[in-house]
Parts: sequence; C-alpha cells; structure tokens
Amino acid sequence: EAEAAEAAPELSYREQLGHLNPIAQPLASRKLTRKLYKCIRKAAKQKQIRRGVKEVQKFINKGEKGIAVLAGDTLPIDVYCHIPIMCEDRNLPYAYVPSKSDLGAAAGSKRPTCVILIKPHEEYQEAYDECLEEVEALPLPL
Repeated sequence: EAEAAEAAPELSYREQLGHLNPIAQPLASRKLTRKLYKCIRKAAKQKQIRRGVKEVQKFINKGEKGIAVLAGDTLPIDVYCHIPIMCEDRNLPYAYVPSKSDLGAAAGSKRPTCVILIKPHEEYQEAYDECLEEVEALPLPL
C-alpha cells in the first residue's frame, strides 16, 4: 500500500489549491512555496526547524525567531488556527503552503506536518533571507 502511494504522481500546485481550508491566508505562490520547501530542506539538514503544533507553539512562546510555514490543507482547522495569531502578536512572518504532506517531506519526514518554524542559520542565510523578504511582502488577512 505504501509503495502505491509513493508511485502516485504528486498533485500539482493547482490541484492542491482545491484542498485548501478557509483560513489559508496569506498563501505562498507556487514559486515561493518551492523556495520555502528548499529552505526547509536546508534547515532540516542543520537541525534548525521546529515541526508540529506543540513544538512550534512552545518556541514561539519562548520568543524564538523564524518563519512559520503552515499547511493550508489541514483539517480540522482548530488544531492550529491559533498559530497565526501568536505569530502576529510577536511579529513573526508566516505563510501557508498548499500541502501538509509536501511540508512534511521537505522536513525530511514521512509524516505530513501542519506547521514548521524555520530558524535562521548562517548555513542557508541567503535562502532564508529571500524567503523572509517574500513572506513579509505577502498581505496579511484582515
């Protein structure tokens, strides 16, 4: 069964948009989504990511800085709808990407994940700064 899932082609960005939940704003563009996944992969290599609602929440509360990346296809939304508010309170940039399984895969895990915090690190500073700039430029939901 697992092999069948791996053999199935990944959904395109456009197809994934069909599965978004109502709170997935601001949504990263296809290009930014790719950049974020790339940055997450680099960060995961350096062990510079926080993954999962509990972990991310804990470190946002501790005042850790970074970019929060949330999966837009997470349901029920109650599991993580408080994270963007926490980010806004602390001026942390955040963005939604369309797929939790791609988000988990970028973090080097077989499990889907609904939120990841990318911490800055000199190893991938360039990629991080670029993502940071683009995420901050996204309009916040009203």
